[in-house]
Amino acid sequence: MKLLIPGPVMTHPSVRAAMAVDYAPWDNEFRAVYADVYQRLLPIAGGRPDRHAVLPLPGCGHFAMEAAVRTFVPPGAKLLLPMTGAYADRLAKLAHEAGRVVVRLPVPARTRTDVVAVEAALEADPSIGHVALVYSETGSGLIHDVPTIAAAAGRLGRRVLVDAVSAFGILPFDISALDAVDSVSFTSNKGLEGLPGMSFTVSPIARLDACHGNAGSWSLDLCDVYDHQSGGGSPGARRNVRSTPGSARFTPPAQAVAALAVALDLYEAEGQAGRLARYSENKRTLYQGVKALGLTPCLPEDLQGPIIVNVAAPADPEWDLQRFVDALKTRGFLISNFYNTPEPSFRVGCIGAITPEDMAGAVVAMDAALDEIGVKERAGTPS
Repeated sequence: MKLLIPGPVMTHPSVRAAMAVDYAPWDNEFRAVYADVYQRLLPIAGGRPDRHAVLPLPGCGHFAMEAAVRTFVPPGAKLLLPMTGAYADRLAKLAHEAGRVVVRLPVPARTRTDVVAVEAALEADPSIGHVALVYSETGSGLIHDVPTIAAAAGRLGRRVLVDAVSAFGILPFDISALDAVDSVSFTSNKGLEGLPGMSFTVSPIARLDACHGNAGSWSLDLCDVYDHQSGGGSPGARRNVRSTPGSARFTPPAQAVAALAVALDLYEAEGQAGRLARYSENKRTLYQGVKALGLTPCLPEDLQGPIIVNVAAPADPEWDLQRFVDALKTRGFLISNFYNTPEPSFRVGCIGAITPEDMAGAVVAMDAALDEIGVKERAGTPS
């Protein structure tokens, strides 16, 4: 079965094999694996060991994003959020529930976030201290120019939180070149092609030292995560008392960590540019293939990112998403049975341990599945 969703993604057999072992999370050998994972993730974000820390949390990417909001944005403070789609909507909800004031910046459908609009919103309201940005909006398939927007926010004296959950390891990012960025958050899955279970944030150490007391949550306090892994229970103690490298605060999903270590071997062999090139070719094969079938992608090709392609639901009355998903599954391909676009669609992930040849096979399977469920009018209306 080929898994064609934007996460959890299809993984290499060697990554899955790492799950088939029972690990003791605080065993010294496993601690070495855990510490090695931190060190290998840091350069992917452009981080430097003397300036930045990798902060792990159990759970999905939303856990890391909520932790970043709670840690770096003071309670009651304002957060500017370009409303780019479903995942920006989720970020707005978790920030609101954490007691932060969300200032929503409308972003028209099928457009990238406009840096000029962000600058204008910040200049109009000096009380906004942070900007939160979704790099890859999997609800639409759009990629937003986060490095450019983050740099602009920094020039205006604002701090930036980055949701890179489906972008990390795929799209270029250099936190060392973006002094305004407090956090870039991601997971063990998605573009790293590990297994789900862990989330991570890379942050400047100086900002972690400056933001104690904001979180209002022990579990989601990134300052506390850093204090634990770097030396003790307080910033002062950190300078003299060192905890064992790789020591987790709470029981981690050890199998997911071990699988990520193997996934990073594969990632380092392919490289960021190589992985982006493969995913881009996956996207091209899929995009051109569905158009050849008479289907309608939700985005024009010049806006279509390499991570997920959303395809408008066919206008035919026989269209039924679950029946289509089931018909594809019998042919060896599994896609999402839900959509995040304003109008009905189906979503196909281009990331994971899959190839352009797999995508070509998926297009053939889609053709047969549409015939099986009786869909004749394949064109749809993009969201």
